Amino acid sequence: MNYLTKKVSKLAPYVAGMQPREQGWIKLNTNENPYPPSPKVAEALRQADLTDLRLYPDPVSTSLCRAIAEKLNVNAENIFCGNSSDEILALAYQAFLSGKKNVLTPDISYGFYPVWGKMYDVDLKCVPIGDDFAIDAEDYNDANGVILANPNAPTGQALSLAAVEQIVQSNTRGVVIIDEAYIDFADCESAVGLIDKYEHLLVVRTFSKSYALAGLRVGFAVGSEKLLDGLERVKNAFNAYPVNRLSQIGAAAAIRDEAYFNAKCAAIIKTRKRVEGVLNCAPAQANFIFWEVADGSKMYAYFLENKILVRHWEHPRIRNHLRVTIGTPQDMEEFVQCAKKF
Repeated sequence: MNYLTKKVSKLAPYVAGMQPREQGWIKLNTNENPYPPSPKVAEALRQADLTDLRLYPDPVSTSLCRAIAEKLNVNAENIFCGNSSDEILALAYQAFLSGKKNVLTPDISYGFYPVWGKMYDVDLKCVPIGDDFAIDAEDYNDANGVILANPNAPTGQALSLAAVEQIVQSNTRGVVIIDEAYIDFADCESAVGLIDKYEHLLVVRTFSKSYALAGLRVGFAVGSEKLLDGLERVKNAFNAYPVNRLSQIGAAAAIRDEAYFNAKCAAIIKTRKRVEGVLNCAPAQANFIFWEVADGSKMYAYFLENKILVRHWEHPRIRNHLRVTIGTPQDMEEFVQCAKKF
């Protein structure tokens, strides 16, 4: 007997990048940071009072919200913390998009967007990106909601702040969600500076990439108090304590170490630009490259045989592209040498 509901039976779940269980792999497939977290994270966790783990955590992550607000120069009341940006995006789908038609998103973007659309009964309209993989702000008008990754993934291209604002201005009937998972590696400005002007704008960020805390699963949203109230309503309808005590402590320590953060982001960008030059691939605005090859499937299999993990999709428009996370300089040298042998 099939005990699943009809909706769940029809879901095509998001497929994450392969996670090897043995040593010896060069892992360039999930956009993790190649460097360890700030040493101040380890120090903060060492100093944490573990006897407090018997208590539930602060349900609204007060100290972490304040640390984020200080970094972004916004009010703490405009910060919402969650157990990863994915959780926050799922909450946003439920709070602002569920049951709506004509919600716009690019046809090539983060693979979770259409999954959440099916899960939460959102009638997503996938807008084709250009032949050059660019998103055109003119294509996003008068919708009941918009969700965009900026920079986009897996293409690595970014919209200017002016283009993002144009989209926000053109869609006042619904919430515009800007997923800025990779913004710290981009030349463009964050949309956080627009939240005071537009109460229907929600900017979502993560500690997984630029802060090297993928293992802690911490994300945050920046927006009007009206939008954050919606996120709180949904969160408190099923799990009022999503961010654990140690994650709150570690993330707060990470965001306060500005010097370490800047140095590691700069190192990743430097390595990315060097690899782009060697491979002659299109510039990216993220901690990965989007590399066009003659045969994506064969190239992917070749790297796999050589214990190098990259990301490949069979989507017709991008099947001959590979998304390659920027690793350490040594990782990328081995990757480049392997590519040259192929």
